[in-house]
Amino acid sequence: MRIAVVDDERPARSELKHQILQLLPEAQVDEGENGAQALEMAGEERYDIFFLDINLGDINGTVLVNALKNMQPEMKIIFVTAYSEYAVKAFELEADDYILKPFDRRRLEKMLRKCGFGNPSVQENVKPEARKRIAINTDGKTIYEEVGNIVYIETCNRGCMIHTDKNEYYEGKTIGDFEKRLKDMGFFRSQKSYLINLGKVKELFLWGNNSFAVKMEGYDKEVLPVGREKIKVLRQLLGG
Repeated sequence: MRIAVVDDERPARSELKHQILQLLPEAQVDEGENGAQALEMAGEERYDIFFLDINLGDINGTVLVNALKNMQPEMKIIFVTAYSEYAVKAFELEADDYILKPFDRRRLEKMLRKCGFGNPSVQENVKPEARKRIAINTDGKTIYEEVGNIVYIETCNRGCMIHTDKNEYYEGKTIGDFEKRLKDMGFFRSQKSYLINLGKVKELFLWGNNSFAVKMEGYDKEVLPVGREKIKVLRQLLGG
């Protein structure tokens, strides 16, 4: 299932995405911040549901909804707004439903079921670790990232660089701190400077003078060294 969230307010996008993934953990959620991006996204990917801020500013709502409907007639369009009076406008524009800010989890769950997705007991079928997030303090704000999206972490200056499927963040904490926070979550200290997600390892290979290294999903150009004393354990963990 693929879902789009287009809103010019980044905190609102992040919160809605988080709530969607808690209810539909297998969904792929893409983000956009304006009408132009909304059209670009709909032109490149097929979406099941499209959450759209009713007041993006750069493109008239009526024009945007009509364009999206023409591009993908089967797609469900849900208006996102902070004002209840815009609910009527949502239906006038032939949107399938609407959701108000701040987002109410029960309302979102009900709306998803109405659109034919999810079920009342969806949370009971999700492994707890699949829903875990980690707080990353970076650039004066806190990012809540799904643990499963983290590919690897490496030491950088006096802190660490966290590499995820789509983004990279710097936090001034040691790799040892991250190793403790991610204990029993599928991560492995492959070398003193690297903490890798075992589920994201793409290749383990001989590198240099009797040394080994790994390549990670989405980072084909990066070579991550593996400590000699770590090879045996890493092979066992990878099933090789």
